[in-house]
This record gives sequence, structure tokens and C-alpha cells, in this order.
Amino acid sequence: MLPAFDIEYSSAVDTGRARSNNEDAVLVDEALSLCVLADGMGGYNAGEIASDMTVRGVRDQLARWRSDQGTGHTEVSLRQGMSAAAQSANLAVFEAAQQHPEYAGMGTTLVLAMFEGQQVWIGHIGDSRAYRWRDGRLEQLTRDHSLLQEQIDAGVLTPEEAAYSLHRNLVTRAVGVEPDVVLEVHAHEMRVGDCLLLCSDGLSDMLPDAGIAQVMRAHDTLSGASQALVEAANAAGGRDNIAVVLARAKGGTPPASRIWWPFKR
Repeated sequence: MLPAFDIEYSSAVDTGRARSNNEDAVLVDEALSLCVLADGMGGYNAGEIASDMTVRGVRDQLARWRSDQGTGHTEVSLRQGMSAAAQSANLAVFEAAQQHPEYAGMGTTLVLAMFEGQQVWIGHIGDSRAYRWRDGRLEQLTRDHSLLQEQIDAGVLTPEEAAYSLHRNLVTRAVGVEPDVVLEVHAHEMRVGDCLLLCSDGLSDMLPDAGIAQVMRAHDTLSGASQALVEAANAAGGRDNIAVVLARAKGGTPPASRIWWPFKR
């Protein structure tokens, strides 16, 4: 099934103000109506390897799944296809880390979005996030797989206290650190005018949701909004790499041409 809308996209990646290398990666495939974002971790540039392997691996696996399934897939098979793509990428990263000592301990977060009909299917691992911007309101669609989120859920910390926690970047689930990983998958309704935001914690750690919403409200174009989000994160300190993907639903029929590109700096 193709999206019920035209989808327009914009992406931006930046090293931030504190890092010399970039471990974030994003990829958009318009023919698959797919966006993928990963935030790598590991020494000796291994995080960069993990994130790049993951976005490409997920995209390639889903392209094969789409080719095999055609238009005959169900919601169950779509969920299974997304999960299998994440697991395939996970195993590739895990095995690369086992085979190359310099990559030991590498891993990455993952968040992906695939548009189907009037829904967007979101899958995520770790603390990279998906938001939906609708009618001037920002809603977080994913829940972080992190120690911090577990402490909030358990009532150990309030969201306000969490903003100053020393454990902000400790994820409880990641691609490539174990032989198997579970992709959390949910479907969400999309309407014409809705905008989906995928981001690494280089944005969400620097800007509260209200700050992200303020930037979104101030820009009509996706390219302007994506660049402004990066600039705002840098203005707030830019302590990490910053990656954003924006995808907005418009009326009409999606284009037939295939365009995809990885964004890495």
C-alpha cells in the first residue's frame, strides 16, 4: 500500500559544537516512503560505522521485503518486515564488532518511519525519537529505551529532575551490542498537514519539547525548519551530534520515482 498523501522531506546533520566527528546518520527513500535515523556510539569512529551500517542495512532489507510482498502485505507482515530489517542490521553490526577489535563495543540507536495509507509506522531502539507536529502542537510518539526513562516511569525522578541527571545518555536497548534486539513498533494516524520529526538526542537533549515546538511554529518550509532546529540545538550548547529528519503529509498521490540518499558529515 502506498501513502494516501504526497510526502515532502528535509534532513539535516551537524557535528555540533563539542564533537570533532559525526556519529549520526540519516537516510530517506522516497519510493519506500521511508525515513531512517541512527545515533552511533563507540570509540575509534566505530559509532560512525555502526550508524552508517544500520541506516543502509534497514533500507536495503525493507526494499527487499517490499519487493517480495508487493501490495499484498498486511499490518502483521509490515510489523514483521520492520522488525526483521532491524534485526538484520543488528546482527551485521554485532558481527562486525566481533570480527574487528577496533570496533569492539560499538552500537547505535535507531528510529525509522514508513508511511502506509493514512498511517505512519514508527519503529525505534534506544533514545532517538519520533515526534508528530499537528495543528501547532508537538507530540512525542516514542518512549526512550533509557535508564533515565525507567527512573521516570518508576517515580525515582521527575521529568524536571531528569533534565539534570548524569545518566541522560545510558540506553537500555541498542543496535549491535547483543546478537538479538527487539524493535518497538507502533502505528500512528497521519493527516494532511501533519509533520513527522525524527531526531537524535543531540536535538532533544539540547531543546525541551517547548523549544522544538517554537522552532517548528516559526518556519513554514521543511528545509527552513530542519536547519533552524540544528542551529537552535547548537545555540543551546551543541554538546552532541545533531540529526533531524522532517516528513510532511500533503494531498495527492506520491511520486513514482525512487530517490534515496544517506546524509553523513
